[in-house]
Amino acid sequence: MERAFWVRSAGHGEIEPAHVHQHASDEVLVRTLFSGVSRGTETLVFRGEVPPSQYTAMRAPFQEGDFPGPVKYGYLNVGVVEDGPAHLAGRTVFCLYPHQTRYVVPVTAVTVVPDTVPAERAILAGTVETAVNAVWDAAPLVGDRIAVIGAGMVGASVAKIIAGFPATRVQLVDSDPAKAEVAAALGVEFTSPEDAEGGCDLVVHATASEAGLARALELLAEDGEVIELSWYGDRRVSVPLGEWFHSRRLTIRASQVGAVAQARRGSRGYADRLAVAMDLLADPGFDILISGEFPFGDLPAVLSSLASGELPGLCHRIRYDG
Repeated sequence: MERAFWVRSAGHGEIEPAHVHQHASDEVLVRTLFSGVSRGTETLVFRGEVPPSQYTAMRAPFQEGDFPGPVKYGYLNVGVVEDGPAHLAGRTVFCLYPHQTRYVVPVTAVTVVPDTVPAERAILAGTVETAVNAVWDAAPLVGDRIAVIGAGMVGASVAKIIAGFPATRVQLVDSDPAKAEVAAALGVEFTSPEDAEGGCDLVVHATASEAGLARALELLAEDGEVIELSWYGDRRVSVPLGEWFHSRRLTIRASQVGAVAQARRGSRGYADRLAVAMDLLADPGFDILISGEFPFGDLPAVLSSLASGELPGLCHRIRYDG
């Protein structure tokens, strides 16, 4: 009997039996090796805090149930194809599937993990894909002065990608000094919000806080732009549109992974974007984003500890034995 993790009610999750239907010729049967717990989004779902206005927008591709619960939710899954077309049989694949031991999905829903990317790291594909989209939206130029505010999974990934642009000055900004270790592993300069250098051409903001957004605007040079990655839910935030906002002709622009960035929408699709993320994950530096590993049976307790703040870290990997 297969098993899956469900959020039964706000703050309470259980592992329950799961039915896996017989697959068709255009589907694959996947046995999960690892899944990842997205600290921000999944704890929001676990606490039952998804705003009603966002129930449709927040649905995961293979979600079952509805918000606030019961709901089977998740989207960072890596497994091995146990049955399916010959070109996929036995291959390690990534899928935007919830936490479940085995599952059946269309062939088009899986992405083969390259041999250069360990299955343990491939759970980050969804996060790095979000970062790729943000970089496409941001469109940094050679020699730009850039700050990324918020050293969570997405912010840290954005900083690492942008740091590869020639002659750029990239700072990863966070109020938690422990994030300096993350920045060092990614090869990016780290600084506190107070000490961050101004005169930035571009700031990527990912703290979901008023203070972070205000600091992002303060750091911009004339005609600079903030790319807003934060998810605020139904919270209203105060934005300082006085002071330098008009005199410096500043811009705040949203980036969201639900659509391919406009700059690439005419030539790239979702599969292309995910393929770019997979190529980037050949770099072992991304391993710093995975804070710990737990067996599947511990997932209810893991999410409870994450939601309460008791368990620190960025992404936590879930291991499926057998």
